[in-house]
Amino acid sequence: MRKMINSIRSDENGAVTVDWVVLTAAVVGLAVAIVLALKNGAVGVSAGTEAFLKNWTF
Repeated sequence: MRKMINSIRSDENGAVTVDWVVLTAAVVGLAVAIVLALKNGAVGVSAGTEAFLKNWTF
């Protein structure tokens, strides 16, 4: 029993998985923050483009 517990304590595979999960969550969080920060500017540009195209005549 003691040998099995020591084996589990020394195994680092789970720690690497946790590192990757935390890193992936950080990347996703940054991506969401960037999208939210750029959303208002994109809405303004698209509204301006829509107004221009509606008033544009051939």
